[in-house]
Amino acid sequence: MTIPQLLKASLESSPIVKKGEYNYFVNAITDGVPEISAELLREVVSETKKLLTSDVDKVVAIEAMGLPIGALLAADLNKPLVVMRKKGYGLAGEVSVEQVTGYSKAKVFINGLHRGDRIVIVDDVVSTGGTLKALLSVLKEMGVDIVDVIIAIEKGDGKKMVEQETGVKIKTLIKADVIEGKVVTSEV
Repeated sequence: MTIPQLLKASLESSPIVKKGEYNYFVNAITDGVPEISAELLREVVSETKKLLTSDVDKVVAIEAMGLPIGALLAADLNKPLVVMRKKGYGLAGEVSVEQVTGYSKAKVFINGLHRGDRIVIVDDVVSTGGTLKALLSVLKEMGVDIVDVIIAIEKGDGKKMVEQETGVKIKTLIKADVIEGKVVTSEV
């Protein structure tokens, strides 16, 4: 797979901020800051769609920055969008997932998924893998058929850790790491 050029350029020009010991890059796709250009978003969704291996019933996006990718992909595929929310509603069948990342701890809530649903999960970045690992575990318990997991940006070793611990293959568009205060990208 060739590296998406607009995504590569946006990453390589991203500023770096420290969150404790964690080097965090601020990028349009991962943060919506300063803005996500239509061209960049179209490129990410187009490349994501190319990685789908099979038809799905639903597109699942993780709040917040999985939403732009998930919304456009769901519309393009003419499939419903299910949002993993950071807020619970107490609806019948709602499932809570405890997520721990390299820089935060929170819950996400699942509504609208049922045993046998064939889904693709999309998100902006996998870095520590905490969110994805917890979500995949709960979805498997629910009997949801995870057809694909496609994440725009891979940072660090989180992808490998999630794959080893869950047995689910994670597809990414580009790898990006902070090296000597700069974002360096590479092909996956």
